[in-house]
Amino acid sequence: MAKVTKDMLIADILRIDKGTVPILLRAGMHCLGCPSAQGESLEEACTIHGIDADEVVREINDYLEKKGS
Repeated sequence: MAKVTKDMLIADILRIDKGTVPILLRAGMHCLGCPSAQGESLEEACTIHGIDADEVVREINDYLEKKGS
């Protein structure tokens, strides 16, 4: 099972599982399709949006773990 880290690019996270989109949107990242978001790490995007990257990573990995069970 894939594990997400905050240094991963948003584009790579979306490639792992499109089910991560609602998690990122709920966190306040509404620009997932914009070109700059594709080249940003999750941590960079969280910093720009004032979001706790560790919390988003935890939510995504919880989702992936439950899905893989």
